[in-house]
Amino acid sequence: MSHPAALPPAAGIGLKPDHYRAALETGADGLWFEVHPENYMVEGGPRLAWLEALREGRALSFHGVGASLGGLDPFDRDHLSALKRLVARFEPEQVSEHATFSAHGGRYHGDLLPLPRTGEAMAHLAARVSAFQEAIGRPILIENPTNYLPFRSDFDEPEFLAEVARRSGCGLLIDLNNIAISAFNVGTDPYAYLRALPAKLVGEIHIAGHSEDPLLTDRFLIDSHDSPVGPVVWQLLEYALGLWGPRAVLLERDGNIPPFTELLAERGEAQRRIDQCRAAIHDAA
Repeated sequence: MSHPAALPPAAGIGLKPDHYRAALETGADGLWFEVHPENYMVEGGPRLAWLEALREGRALSFHGVGASLGGLDPFDRDHLSALKRLVARFEPEQVSEHATFSAHGGRYHGDLLPLPRTGEAMAHLAARVSAFQEAIGRPILIENPTNYLPFRSDFDEPEFLAEVARRSGCGLLIDLNNIAISAFNVGTDPYAYLRALPAKLVGEIHIAGHSEDPLLTDRFLIDSHDSPVGPVVWQLLEYALGLWGPRAVLLERDGNIPPFTELLAERGEAQRRIDQCRAAIHDAA
């Protein structure tokens, strides 16, 4: 199964239609973009034209949200075919999906729900990832979920994901915001989580902001992607880069979209940390 080179160890931005022109015109060095391929599964039109133009000068990543990798329903053949066509057309440096389920009984629920971490679920997810990769002709990365409630399991999440990756041949996309939210809501140790992950499996990192649920009296965090990256996530990024070395880091923003210049400045904070990591490795050599 062939695939192009991996994403550069630099900071990228999740691309929004609001920012097409600014993204095309920016001269930011090393900047790459990530998109949800589901937004481009059309026959033509301006979105595809903009993506074509951006692809000429920038690295590109596809981050899927609709596969329901952990679900029990058969894969949607139309979705897989559309994704395969997009991958063939744009040849992104990376393709990723979520290690979750979002559909059941033929109904799409619009959420990325975690799986029970059992041996049966592990075997099921690994088989589904393998089938998905075979269908699109590319290895992928799978992203860790956000956990809002504790539940009994046979494996810690890092062990579960790493074993799925080993069995299927995929890599890992580690979302630090998801880890921070899960740690706060469920009481896990985010630093122990990062230490438990094999560095060689980590192909990309996501960072984002979160918010508190306004309907609850006790503090409860939501993976909202509607605010700047918070201090806890920045600290986790520095720690993760110290463990794994420079990696591709993606800044996500899906709500309260600010001007592109603000996202570019926030992306610069991530790039600065990557550069510091690279310099520390050089100095230690």
